[in-house]
Amino acid sequence: MSDVTARPLRADTERTVRRILEAAERTLNRNPSASMEEIAAAAGVARTTVHRRFATREALVTAMATWAAQQLVAAIEEARPDTTPPLVALYQATANALRVKLSWGFSMNSGLATGNEAGQIQAGVLATCDRLFDRLHQAGILRPEVDPIWARRVYYALFHEVCQELSSDPDDVDTDALATQIVETLLNGVGTPNVQL
Repeated sequence: MSDVTARPLRADTERTVRRILEAAERTLNRNPSASMEEIAAAAGVARTTVHRRFATREALVTAMATWAAQQLVAAIEEARPDTTPPLVALYQATANALRVKLSWGFSMNSGLATGNEAGQIQAGVLATCDRLFDRLHQAGILRPEVDPIWARRVYYALFHEVCQELSSDPDDVDTDALATQIVETLLNGVGTPNVQL
């Protein structure tokens, strides 16, 4: 478990940890081989402060992934995917998740070993998403013959590709418009209606 979640932190310590995590995200997103010293400079703290909170670079990256996953959970929960009308929930969860994914792209793509806290959090997000896609299916938003799990996989692929494309300049992205485009592409496809195979 990371230092970020192992025990409650004082408010000033929590702010410092958050500043380090945010600076590490910006720095490593630009340069994945950046040193702990470069991260400390970007955070405006001494290198010893970073090492006091994160003994190794791996511990820092693990904490970043956990923090990003926690932000993703909060963003998805804000859309109320189990109670909001399913199409509204899908759009809102997409817009909210885009904001997190584009802001924390390095952390969310750090390729950590399975079984860690971030991986467990991501598994919970997947289960929530599967429930939402079941609701979309039951509401008739997905065609009856479409497997909700397959539809969720297509959605994840669209979402992932969009985020990969935009990760280098996430500040200029209209996440609401992008969410609309992802949902419309998922539900309506990109072909001419009624094309026969």
